[in-house]
Amino acid sequence: MINWIELNTEEQLQELYQSDKVVAIFKHSTTCGISNMAKRSLERMSATSDHDYAIYLLDLLRYRPLSNQIAQRWNVEHQSPQILIVEGKNSLYDASHGDIQFDEIEQYLTAI
Repeated sequence: MINWIELNTEEQLQELYQSDKVVAIFKHSTTCGISNMAKRSLERMSATSDHDYAIYLLDLLRYRPLSNQIAQRWNVEHQSPQILIVEGKNSLYDASHGDIQFDEIEQYLTAI
């Protein structure tokens, strides 16, 4: 199961950037059909897992400046939908659109 944590402040982003924890950030456009499909797919796939996952959810329409900061801090081109796995200042993995695969994401999150 995914426990979505709303990412909506610069302070949260700074904490993630300075942390040594591995976390996932899902950049989501609430009006985009592809983004909604990717989010639902992640939720369906996680329901088959034995683990619970806390994934940060960024609403791109409401918090576009945070999305721009994510792209800049972790040196990844902005996409939507997009998922990033980060560990402090390091981007470990990123994927967008149809390349978002739960099994790949899960490998990073269960290795913690």
